Amino acid sequence: MNKKLKEYLIITLGFIIVALGLTVFLIPSNLAVGGVTGLSLIIHTHFNFLSVGFLLILINSILFIIAFFTLGPAFGAKSIYASLGLSGAIWFIQRLFPGMKPLTDDLFINLVFGMLVSSTGMSLVLYQNASTGGTDILAKILNKFLHVPIGRSLLFVDFFITILAGLTFGPRLGLYALLGVIMNGMIIDNMIAGLGTKINVHIVCTHPEIIRDFITRNLLRGATLYKAEGAYTKEAKTVIVAVMSKREFIRLKKHVELNEPSAFVTANVVHTVMGQGFLSN
Repeated sequence: MNKKLKEYLIITLGFIIVALGLTVFLIPSNLAVGGVTGLSLIIHTHFNFLSVGFLLILINSILFIIAFFTLGPAFGAKSIYASLGLSGAIWFIQRLFPGMKPLTDDLFINLVFGMLVSSTGMSLVLYQNASTGGTDILAKILNKFLHVPIGRSLLFVDFFITILAGLTFGPRLGLYALLGVIMNGMIIDNMIAGLGTKINVHIVCTHPEIIRDFITRNLLRGATLYKAEGAYTKEAKTVIVAVMSKREFIRLKKHVELNEPSAFVTANVVHTVMGQGFLSN
């Protein structure tokens, strides 16, 4: 229950951040930077009798049906929550500030800050194996079956929408939209890589029990022990290998400094960890 609650809290924070990026920077500037929101904005421009909200629900419903069959019911349930939450957050912000104008007159500034904010929020949602709806569902499918990074998948899927944006709003806004899609893919890939970062620790010591017990009992992490021999001293040594978060490594480092100061510690960053206790992202 605590894990599920944490996931939904992070998803909630994520779609609120996405809504702020869209409503404050992108939508008021007519920047259709990919996604179902951009596609709905384009269709609404050509067919005024179809509201953006209705188009969002219609297109997302079709994509969610695809997601249920390809990504599983867990992805669909969390994504429905994120999609409805995003729509509600956008509706609430626009009701609170009706007729919102672009924050600045500089289109480039609106694009950069809009993408930084919304891509950060989308990264939080995608990292929890969910989606805010729209074309990132297709990107997640490409990521799962073709192993294409999510950012590049979004770039591929959204490229067609930017072409339509150029035909609808003119080449200037269309080129800005294309730039936004490229930024979105780069930011999401780097954000998700950062969120998944872990520390791989190697500790060479003579009293492994002190360190092993701290890792297993205090950090609740697993570890592997190897017998070794010092090349210079020819003394028997033990090598402890463990993978943990940055915060856990800081705790372990302090423990080793206090209780086994002669230990030799090396640590390196890893971006992908699969196994018990870790998400396979």
